[in-house]
Amino acid sequence: MLEYETLASGVYLEGLAVDHARDVIWYSDVLGGGVHGVLPDGAPVAVLDPERMWTGGILINEDGAVLSSGQGGVRWNRPDTGTSGWLIDTLDGEPVNGINEMWPDGEGGMFFGTLDIEHVIAAKPARPTAIWRLTRDGRTIRLADGLRFTNGLGYNPRLAQFYCSETFGQGLAWSVTPDLTLTDRRVLLDRNDCDGLAIDTEDAIWIPGVYSPGIIHRVTPDGVELPPLPTPPGATTQVRFGGADGRDIYITLVPADAGESLRTGRPLSGTSTLQRGRSPVPGVKIAPTRFDLT
Repeated sequence: MLEYETLASGVYLEGLAVDHARDVIWYSDVLGGGVHGVLPDGAPVAVLDPERMWTGGILINEDGAVLSSGQGGVRWNRPDTGTSGWLIDTLDGEPVNGINEMWPDGEGGMFFGTLDIEHVIAAKPARPTAIWRLTRDGRTIRLADGLRFTNGLGYNPRLAQFYCSETFGQGLAWSVTPDLTLTDRRVLLDRNDCDGLAIDTEDAIWIPGVYSPGIIHRVTPDGVELPPLPTPPGATTQVRFGGADGRDIYITLVPADAGESLRTGRPLSGTSTLQRGRSPVPGVKIAPTRFDLT
């Protein structure tokens, strides 16, 4: 068991991002509301959109704005000025039901997955979701559809591979073409509980599982399972890397039965926490997007 330190707590923590330039960790509370910022020692920095629930993904923009997904689309907030707005709230001319996880596309824009938040809130089976790309100049491009429940996303440009945790489905992988479209869909991890996603510097994909308490699955780009990473008790919903050497590991933990509770509308059996530990290998530090939010 690695050593972990509790930095913060809430109802159901999930969205997670590290602002490497400002050394701030941002996390969301899906049920308690808000996007919360803390320093690496857990000291509070700010709370953004405190009344907004169902934020599942967070990214950092180059200007320091915090991008947060959820019901209605993706919001941006500047912690230094208090200004905010919508980065995206329509798709194909229709209001956005929900957006979950996001990952930079390497060209200033981002990949993102849709989410049937309407049915999640009503504790009904989610309708099919899709993976999209938002270019730096604001164009939206559908890349894959017919997915059961898009969750964690990841892009390895060196290998030209894209990954998605399809919760209640499988861990999936695609090849990425030079124009950043997806092809050759295949199974990466044959489990139906895949949640968040991260990549380490050895190209291994880290996949938490909502029904896999106490561990984070690790798998090679070829789908070979590696020894899992142990975590404190509970189910990990997201993992991110930070620190000067990339070996600080931040995870959001929920009670072991939280995924089933959320799916069925049952009350949670306990609280959720943000934890910090040290990874045995460095992880990929997620680069900022470069959207012009003026």
